[in-house]
Amino acid sequence: MLYKATHTTRYLYAAPVSQCQSEVRLTPRSLPWQTVFESTIRTVPEPASVDERRDYFGNAVSAFSIFESHDRFSTVATSLVRVEPNPLAPNAIVPWEAAQRRLAGHRSAADLEALEFTFDSPFVAAAPELADYARPSFAPGRPLLDAVTELSHRIHEEFTYAPKSTTIDTPLLETLRHRRGVCQDFSHVMIGALRSMRLAARYVSGYLRSGANFQGAEASHAWVSVYVPDSGWMDIDPTNDVTPKAGHVTVAWGRDYGDVTPVKGVALGGGRQTVEVEVRVVPVDESTLRPSRTP
Repeated sequence: MLYKATHTTRYLYAAPVSQCQSEVRLTPRSLPWQTVFESTIRTVPEPASVDERRDYFGNAVSAFSIFESHDRFSTVATSLVRVEPNPLAPNAIVPWEAAQRRLAGHRSAADLEALEFTFDSPFVAAAPELADYARPSFAPGRPLLDAVTELSHRIHEEFTYAPKSTTIDTPLLETLRHRRGVCQDFSHVMIGALRSMRLAARYVSGYLRSGANFQGAEASHAWVSVYVPDSGWMDIDPTNDVTPKAGHVTVAWGRDYGDVTPVKGVALGGGRQTVEVEVRVVPVDESTLRPSRTP
């Protein structure tokens, strides 16, 4: 499916800002199942300088410096991206304990690369409470994929999707106790539970197709990716209790939300600020990609 994805972020300030520095991760990743044909990011005011790079995890990062006075700042990222079902077929029978041992031994390059996602990160630390929550899904000898799918289903069923019930600073164990939050919280809980079982899990940010019957559409979305030895990474969305297919657009991944924050920065002045975010992901005709013929 070919999509046009538009991510708009607006900052409205109570007082003028004399200058600001902004960093964004808004360019979708190129993957075996995801092809990015176009991607642009525009800001108002226009930046005095732009720096583009790849971060440690391979995500595209754009940094903007704005030195003119302003009382509002907006970024609009527009991408043309095709998403297809992931062609990778993860090993459906490897027991979760075997995956755990493979990570501990890290004899292959892939295992070693995945190992870092078993450790604590700023927003997601392993804890006995998280291990206790995960353990009912991880019976001895159970296939890893079965256990992960059930854990995702339990989070979907046992947690309430409640916008504005948490912030990025809400402690993970508080979210676990209250069983409320949004996609960011559900993903952090699942990642923490998996890491507490000494399994590798990473945080994925992206978008959902607009109009889909999913929680988290029309805004940035988050889900989880789990490492399966000899197969690679398997995505799973605990907020919607689905395995992402052609309706999820992958933008970035990292250890937790802090590694993939869509828009962040610092401003000099401004006082109180209001932030508005809007995401639209709409299908477009494939003919958009075909060059026009001249007579």
